[in-house]
Amino acid sequence: MSDDIPRRTVQRSARLASLPLGFASRTAAGWGRRLAGGDAGEISADVARKGAEQLFAVLGELKGGAMKFGQALSVFEAAVPPELAEPYREALTRLQTAAPPMPTARTHRVLAEQFGRGWRERFQEFDDTPAASASIGQVHRAVWGDGREVAVKVQYPGAEEAVMADLRQLQRFARVIQPMVPGMEIKPLLQELRDRMAEELDYRDEADAQRAFAAAFEGDEHVVVPRVVASAPKAMVSEWITGTPLSAIIRSAEPEERDRVGNLLSTFHFSAPARVGMLHADPHPGNFQVLPDGRLCVIDFGAVARLPDGLPHELGHMLALSVEDRADELLELMRDLNFVLPDTDMTPERAMAYLGPLVDPLRTEKFHFTREWIRGQAERLGDLRRPEFETGRGLNLPPQYLLIHRVTLASVAVLCQLDAEIGLRSIFREWQPGFDV
Repeated sequence: MSDDIPRRTVQRSARLASLPLGFASRTAAGWGRRLAGGDAGEISADVARKGAEQLFAVLGELKGGAMKFGQALSVFEAAVPPELAEPYREALTRLQTAAPPMPTARTHRVLAEQFGRGWRERFQEFDDTPAASASIGQVHRAVWGDGREVAVKVQYPGAEEAVMADLRQLQRFARVIQPMVPGMEIKPLLQELRDRMAEELDYRDEADAQRAFAAAFEGDEHVVVPRVVASAPKAMVSEWITGTPLSAIIRSAEPEERDRVGNLLSTFHFSAPARVGMLHADPHPGNFQVLPDGRLCVIDFGAVARLPDGLPHELGHMLALSVEDRADELLELMRDLNFVLPDTDMTPERAMAYLGPLVDPLRTEKFHFTREWIRGQAERLGDLRRPEFETGRGLNLPPQYLLIHRVTLASVAVLCQLDAEIGLRSIFREWQPGFDV
């Protein structure tokens, strides 16, 4: 392996192009095996498994924007049809925290560039083997000079160049990649990733956000955010926290624990804008752990939505009108807020039909988030034959709501992975302005 992320555009483009080409060739081979009398179920499962293996191999090896895309997909694996779910779940979950690490010598050079040639003197111990390797950086366990255990996050050289090149190329391939990830909308996801990647690449911005979250949740009995110890543009040191990864809770925890963790996640997500003035905007399971004392540990603040006034009051009012089935008032408010495109023939009934199922979790005091439910939502909104699809084409999401909407959907998708039953309505009553149902 080279000392950093493969940077040559031609090289990276060829690797990314192998995804749709490989999917097409495997699908064609599968049809040939069916015509020859093979078992359709076994053949489909084999195609899915090989596709998932290739997806991890390519996105994980390239790191950069390719792996960031894979991490974003991992959140929505609950929407994948059941016959494809298991192989994609395994491959995409691995993308949350695992990628080929960079060589030790290169890691040392980055730390010397960021913290000075005497960087080792700041540590009592430093483990050269990464504890985790992800999309734009890797994390090492160490002991700071004062004896604290710390996590040292080091950015891959060439990350910025590779990230933006990958996302541009993936956007070109969006149409042919789409069949590889059924149940997920690829194009808007890639555009949103491009829009927010610049701030993720400067660890000083991430450190500032993490400091703000840590201060706001200091002493909280349910949530802990590790404190930042030191930061530089391409490296960051924060307190080391050991807990059970959320992926393990999803995979094997008892229902009561999954419900409890789902409640913690939702409370953190919707309370943060009021408590911090920011929204954690990267809610994939790799960024959460459950500590031995039961608290939720939140890490990775590279992507945040800045909401100094908290969540928008108008959004809460829209949700309240939806829950109360006040269709005429809802449509009027949606038009006032530019949620409906000009000159669009939209009836109150169609608006309610489109938005109604999206507020199902708020219609009852407790709601059970399941994979079946989210798959039904994805199929309903993506089915060209249904009226909701045509209604969706007449709706518009104003820019100030775009990231809130995407992060909320991702959080809901994680709740469905957890198979959690929680009281989201009471959380909204407490933390969402304008929601007084």
